[in-house]
Amino acid sequence: MEETRVQAPGVPSWVWPGIVLAILLGYLYLGILHRLIDQWWTDPNYSHGFFVPLFAAFLIWKDRRRLAKIEARTAWSGLLVIVGGLGILICGVLGAELFLSRSSLLFVVAGLVIYFQGWKFFKAVLFPWLFLFLMIPPPTLIMNMVTLPLQFLASDLATWFLQLLGVPVLQNGNVIQLSNMSLEVVEACSGIRSLISLGTLAIVYGYLLETDNVIRVLLAIAAVPIAVLANGLRIMGTGLTGLYWDPAKAQGFFHEFSGWVIFVLSLITLFIVHAALRALFRALGRAKS
Repeated sequence: MEETRVQAPGVPSWVWPGIVLAILLGYLYLGILHRLIDQWWTDPNYSHGFFVPLFAAFLIWKDRRRLAKIEARTAWSGLLVIVGGLGILICGVLGAELFLSRSSLLFVVAGLVIYFQGWKFFKAVLFPWLFLFLMIPPPTLIMNMVTLPLQFLASDLATWFLQLLGVPVLQNGNVIQLSNMSLEVVEACSGIRSLISLGTLAIVYGYLLETDNVIRVLLAIAAVPIAVLANGLRIMGTGLTGLYWDPAKAQGFFHEFSGWVIFVLSLITLFIVHAALRALFRALGRAKS
């Protein structure tokens, strides 16, 4: 008579491999993640980094029932993605390029998901995975290429706004000379911080409150001119405060406080743009109810 062996309930088969992988990833990326989190904490331009992984996790949790119905199919091509991610890590470490070494973690995670769950599952979590790249500061070279033009653009806009109000002003590059004070639009005033934050919020807002992908993309694009114009208005307000009240207060409390006010106005403008796009697309018969 054949003996029937009953397996006692125990630890799921994926737990121990998962623990081993977590230890290996921790060994490889602990120092990299520590420096990344420290940059979120110390650099105001990237403080939104704390929010990004939480929102990505929320999106996955929100779709947990749909994801649970996807049949897991091992895809060996995921190993190629993992090897590619590790290659990016090596290049980043040897080249002292933080963006590459940090981004490599996302590619390794993508490879693991593809290997264990399959391409269909990865496609279902593609947006949360792509969203995670927003938590990684861009390379310094690219930031410098963007920040300097933003400084001059903000100076041009603020000067134009002041002249529109009849205020005598002389601009020399990123320096705005008023009758009683000089405003220098430094890197911190370039508007890159509000641009990154507003762009991130525009993506989140569009994903949660819009179903049309075209409108979602247009909202993300609209965040750029909104942030640039808002920063020009902020610098104009600083100039008016210094001209008609007190230069010290203009570059102190008002300069910081106006940043929050302008950012809130930028959000309101984004909502208005969304409503206008919805109305336009509805008129064209495209918008979904």
